[in-house]
Amino acid sequence: MKIEDYELLLQLEKIGTVRGTAKAVLISQPAVSQRLKFIEEYFGEQIFIRTSKRLKLTPSGEIILKHAKEVVEREIDIKNTLAASSIEVRGTLSIACSSVISQRYLPSILAKFTKRFPLVSIDLVTGMSENIKRENNKYHITIVRGEKMKDNTSILLFKDPLYIFDTEPFEKGEIKERPLISFKSDDDLHDLMNHWLFYHQDEINPIQKISVDQIETCKQFMMRGLGMAILPKSVSRNLMNKFPHLPLEVEGEAITRDTWLCYQGGMRKLPQVNSFIDLLLSEQFD
Repeated sequence: MKIEDYELLLQLEKIGTVRGTAKAVLISQPAVSQRLKFIEEYFGEQIFIRTSKRLKLTPSGEIILKHAKEVVEREIDIKNTLAASSIEVRGTLSIACSSVISQRYLPSILAKFTKRFPLVSIDLVTGMSENIKRENNKYHITIVRGEKMKDNTSILLFKDPLYIFDTEPFEKGEIKERPLISFKSDDDLHDLMNHWLFYHQDEINPIQKISVDQIETCKQFMMRGLGMAILPKSVSRNLMNKFPHLPLEVEGEAITRDTWLCYQGGMRKLPQVNSFIDLLLSEQFD
């Protein structure tokens, strides 16, 4: 058994389908099925039962998955111990990052980091902040949006003002009645949007809601005239000079989507983690 086999079992249990796991680990679906068959033959036990919705662990599978988790965690601990004792910065750096930040800022930051520290392997997971926060103990550092994580060291990277955009002007003294396009995001972002709409209900009246999965789709729908969209400044700078917009403010105070760097105590003792944090804190987020 290789460490990759144990990691594959953990992915199968987490994702719940062979197809979804194959997509996540970037190998073919038949290859995942074949590897799972080998692992089950190795242990002489069936690990998963296929149902119409997802894979279910057998009683033997629960024992094997517990073992797989321990093996993977020990492997990570050994690599981190070796990295901490090495003069060179090396080892694995695991990062969980908000999708918006990973698309807008992280590529250039990681390009600098990997050029400076070529012996460090990067393990990057992206997604919605609320999901990352729930599983933060799996990663060296997390970069999340919204509320900071109270049980971690949390450093504010930047505040991201929110704006409402449309292809039609925002006329003073008139109630704007237009569809509102929203993208899939964390609950706290929708709370901020609803809070602002409540205080401006005599100016903005969404007559229809259009929900999309991605922020880029939301932008494109707005640009095509389908309705209004509330977007953070970090992804809408190129729209400022092209489309009517208003800053989201309540009683003169800007509503922002805050971005936080978070990590657990002791993580900065790892050279690869400490080096990345230093680089991240030296960046200008504009």
